[in-house]
Order: sequence, then C-alpha cells, then structure tokens
Amino acid sequence: MAHWLAKTEPESFSYADLQHLGRDRWNGVKNFAALRHIKNMRPGDQLFIYHTGKEKAIVGVAEIVSPPYPDPDETDKRFIVVDVEPRYSLNRPVTLKEIKATATFQKWDLVRQSRLSVMPVTQEHWELIHSMAKNYSL
Repeated sequence: MAHWLAKTEPESFSYADLQHLGRDRWNGVKNFAALRHIKNMRPGDQLFIYHTGKEKAIVGVAEIVSPPYPDPDETDKRFIVVDVEPRYSLNRPVTLKEIKATATFQKWDLVRQSRLSVMPVTQEHWELIHSMAKNYSL
C-alpha cells in the first residue's frame, strides 16, 4: 500500500463534502507531474486530503477505491482520475506552517513544490502527520 496527498480547495470540494457523498471521483488535475502520481495509485492506497486556500492543512484520510482511468468529462485521455472514499478525519488538522517548521519535512514536495496538487507521502511522513494530528491508531 502506498500513501499520497491530494490538495483541494475546500470552498469547491472539501473533505466534509467527500464524507457526505461517501465516494467520489478525484478529478480536475491538469498538471502532468501530478497526473503521473495519480497513474501510480492503486486500490487500497491511502490519501491525505489537504485543504488549500485559507486553511492550508491536512484534514483527513481517504482511500483509493479504483484503478486510474480516463476522466469521462475530458476529451483528452491523458487526464486521468481515481475514485476515493473517506476513511477518517484527523483529530486535528496539521497545518502547512507546522509541517514547514518540522525538519523531517524539508525535502517533501509539499514544502518544496507548493503548486503540485498530488504527491507521494513516505511512511515516515505518514506516521509523523498522524502523530502530530493525535491520530495514534493507524
């Protein structure tokens, strides 16, 4: 199982929206570096949901529940999507400010490539975020 982070504008689609729907398509990604990451996602992989904008925080965890497939709303088949389901909210959001202040995260794409909307998360980072959020039972 791999771990990922995906960013969303909470005013457009929030983690609460995903929880309400129960399952949805993760779409709208146009950056080819981010699309390469989506292409590597597999069912069972876990996904941090990161709210951009004013929040700038990791707020919850979802699970990838489909293999990547072409976005049915796009004519260009290079734009791919996956289906996701919510798993749990973090006990408290972990802010970008906290992440940037932690030495362990300095080489992570979230810190180095602020515009990248989908990225891998190492096991070490996955566990540290959970610890910071006070979610101890992974």
